[in-house]
Parts: sequence; C-alpha cells; structure tokens
Amino acid sequence: MSFSTIELAYHGGIAMITLNRPDKRNAISYELIQDLLAAFAEVRKSPALVMILTGAGKAFCSGMDLDNLKALIGRTPEQSLEDSKVMAQLFRTLYDFPKPTIAAVNGAAVAGGTGLATLCDFTLAVPDAKFGYTEVRIGFVPAIVSTFLLRQVGEKVARGLLLTGRLFDAAEAQRIGLVNELIPAENLMARAREVASQLMESSPASLLYTKRLLSSAARAELDAQIDAAVRENAAIRSTADFREGLSSFLEKRKPKWSSGA
Repeated sequence: MSFSTIELAYHGGIAMITLNRPDKRNAISYELIQDLLAAFAEVRKSPALVMILTGAGKAFCSGMDLDNLKALIGRTPEQSLEDSKVMAQLFRTLYDFPKPTIAAVNGAAVAGGTGLATLCDFTLAVPDAKFGYTEVRIGFVPAIVSTFLLRQVGEKVARGLLLTGRLFDAAEAQRIGLVNELIPAENLMARAREVASQLMESSPASLLYTKRLLSSAARAELDAQIDAAVRENAAIRSTADFREGLSSFLEKRKPKWSSGA
C-alpha cells in the first residue's frame, strides 16, 4: 500500500510509521488521518509484533494543518460532526491497537500531536520536545483528547492542562505520566527499537490478550465519554468564539472574544 503523507516500513517484527510532512511540521490533514487509519489496519494484519510511530524532520506533529483549519469555518453542522467522528476514530484506533505501540517523539507534539504521542503504550521523547492541549487558545474545545487525558493523569492535572492550553516541556510531561522516558535525540530511535525488542521477547499471544484486557476495562466508559466529546467538538464550531479564534490564529493577531458562547 502506498501513502502520500506517511511512510510505513517493516524491520524484523517492528512496523515503523513515520509522519512524513516535514515541511508542514507533520501537521494533521484529512489525508494524513486517512493514511494513518489505513496504515494501522495494515500493521494490524501484518506479522509485525510492535508498532513505532515517529515524525520526519524536526517536529513530531504540530497539530491541525492550516489549510484544513481554514476550511473548518465553512463546514456545515453535519460535516463538523463527521469530522469529529473521524478524529475520534483515529485516536480510539491508536488507543485500542492490539499490538504494543511506541511513540518516538522527536520534537514538538502539539494539540492533536500530543494525542498521537501520548496514546501509544510507551512514549519516548527528546528532552526539548514540547507538548500542549492548546485548543482553548484558538476557540476550540479539547473534547476528544480530554477523555483519554483524564484517565492518564487524573482530573486536577487534566483541568490545568486543558483549561490553560499552555505548552509544557518533556520533563513535565514525564513527571505527570504522559512520557515514559527522556532520550537524547541521537539515541531516540535506537532506544525505541530496544524497547520494541524487549517487548518481542514476550509471548505475542500474551501481549495481545493483555492489551485486549486493558482496552476492555476502559471500553464502556470511553464509549460514552467519546460520544459526548464528539458532539461537543462539533458544537463549538457553531460559536462566534470558534470563528474568531480560528480567524485570529490564521491572521496572527490577538483574538477578540465574545462574552460567552
């Protein structure tokens, strides 16, 4: 299978997916989402035992693509709902992936990029990597990622990250449990392959059953939360603040917020 926004390669029992839009800092486009979903499906059926996700160039994933952001203002409510469902499908597919996953975060991982990086089973990051759920700063709501973040770091920490929309460094990400290890850039991929090799020493059936058990334990709660999150993610797009936040971001100016939704 060929892809236009990612690369998929196999090395022994490892499937390596590289976000390959370095000129766009590997931003999430509609095409990249479809490429990732197709690649996940291929890896799932392949003999590979472990999947590694990383980015080409200096960034892991900088969030939503600017051209796609511009198009959001003109979307109908039905289209906005469908967009939200597709984004939820991407994150849920990665979270529930039946084989062990490793994110090798080689640089900035912002908004949706933070989601991709931290929903893997293991998240390795270079020390200068930046993270952030920045949606509220441009009129979005971090609805879908919040459902997973609450489970990972607890409500108090999640509230602080989601409501401020601030960027935070890899050391803080490790301290609050979103990153497993900080690895120098020159050793990042070697360490990711080392972790993969350690995982492949275990029974493939045991890994599969363990991952299925973990996903099953969260399924009912996540189903309800993601359904609500998809609706909130779509609903925010009909507000004046969404239009202003998006316009100000694209025009590189300070937003002029309304008094409410």
